[in-house]
Amino acid sequence: MKFKNLGIVAMIAILFSSIMAFMDHYLIIEIPDTVLMFSRWLAIAGLFLYGFQKKSLTTWILISMVVGAEIGHDFPEIGMKLQVLSKVFLKMIKTIIAPLLFATLVYGIAGHSDLKQVGRMGWKSILYFEAVTTIALFIGLAAINISKAGMGIKVPVGVHEELEKVAPQTLNDIILHIFPENIAKSIAEGQVLQIVIFSIVFGIALAMVREDKRQPLLKAAESLSEVMFKFTNLVMYFAPIGVGAAIAYTVGHMGLGILINLFQLLMTLYVALFAFLLGVLLPIALIIGVPVKKFLQAIAGPVSIAFATTSSEAALPRAMEAMERIGVPRKIVAFVMPTGYSFNLDGTTLYLSLAAIFVAQAAGMQMTFGQQLLIVFTLMLTSKGVAGVPRASLVILLGTAASFGMPVWPIFIILGIDELMDMARTSVNVIGNCLATVVIAKWEGEFNPPAELEAPDEKRIHAIENQSDKH
Repeated sequence: MKFKNLGIVAMIAILFSSIMAFMDHYLIIEIPDTVLMFSRWLAIAGLFLYGFQKKSLTTWILISMVVGAEIGHDFPEIGMKLQVLSKVFLKMIKTIIAPLLFATLVYGIAGHSDLKQVGRMGWKSILYFEAVTTIALFIGLAAINISKAGMGIKVPVGVHEELEKVAPQTLNDIILHIFPENIAKSIAEGQVLQIVIFSIVFGIALAMVREDKRQPLLKAAESLSEVMFKFTNLVMYFAPIGVGAAIAYTVGHMGLGILINLFQLLMTLYVALFAFLLGVLLPIALIIGVPVKKFLQAIAGPVSIAFATTSSEAALPRAMEAMERIGVPRKIVAFVMPTGYSFNLDGTTLYLSLAAIFVAQAAGMQMTFGQQLLIVFTLMLTSKGVAGVPRASLVILLGTAASFGMPVWPIFIILGIDELMDMARTSVNVIGNCLATVVIAKWEGEFNPPAELEAPDEKRIHAIENQSDKH
């Protein structure tokens, strides 16, 4: 069979499985579970054939997500045991983060010796980040006030507040947390913001020393960044297995039926995030002239990894590589992307404002608009630097509850579906940070997309013109 026909075979298998599931669900024909399961695996076999045709890592990651969901649904015990594979993948990714950030930031800053540009990119990035995250914050606030998903929830009988107690964070705590006291400790704990601060100061210091002292370290940083990108490519071959295992574990221990529970809260978040993407990020992309189709193709891989693993950190190396590929200079990618992971958490900021008011609604606390604003602005400060840690936003939420005298029991309710919510908000974090690199590159006048992005059909147009000239 020719490879070009495999896509058609895959579509037929998926259509057959969908028809079977539809007829059984609506009781048109009662179909045995074994037959339904066979039809689903037949559809997956079709997807495998399509994957062999496309030969794309992103395609295989998406296929593995479907396979993982099916394993988790049909064989939940096996699905939960597969978590070890997703943990292996995350551990390998985490080994990349610190050396990659250090090497790319140091080379990006010291390699050009333009400290004025570093300062300029810094204030432009912070200005853009704060503007976009503030909009996200208000969208989350509006969404939960419209849906009122927390209203009418009764305190569960016999509930025990056993979640870890988190002390409220003061402004001093937040400021001190930004700066590293021991870079080895920061690397070991995965403190992305502290690694970024150290790398920026190191890069500025390196740019200030004599040329003969600077060049050896500069070449070492350049070599290290190249090696880490190659390291990333090797690790990414394991991505379909790691991602599929993550989905298998999620479905295996929560079940597909979890989508029914707390549907209103879940849909409130998804609709709010979708509104943010269409109402904020898409207009920004169109205004600054981003090649949207190519941009979406470039970020498909990183976003799918973020969605499955619920960790922005897992998608960081691939996202940086993707932004370079579409024309953002490495020095801008190296500065904006990791900084954005601490200051530009669009999805997390939107979620936290929504979740905090949900807790208040569930607890029956009547809050004025001013009190709600105080909560969400506090969250905007305390949420910095949590993108790399799966479900770290729960810790932030617990700290906020402690600060504003809210009960903890409503967070138990969120905990049940937090993994599904984390998938969406983490994906939006990655999309927002990828777009931010293009925005700053455009602002600096250094966005240089490859020729095929600007004129993909140029050869075809010339061929048509030549044919018309002959006639």
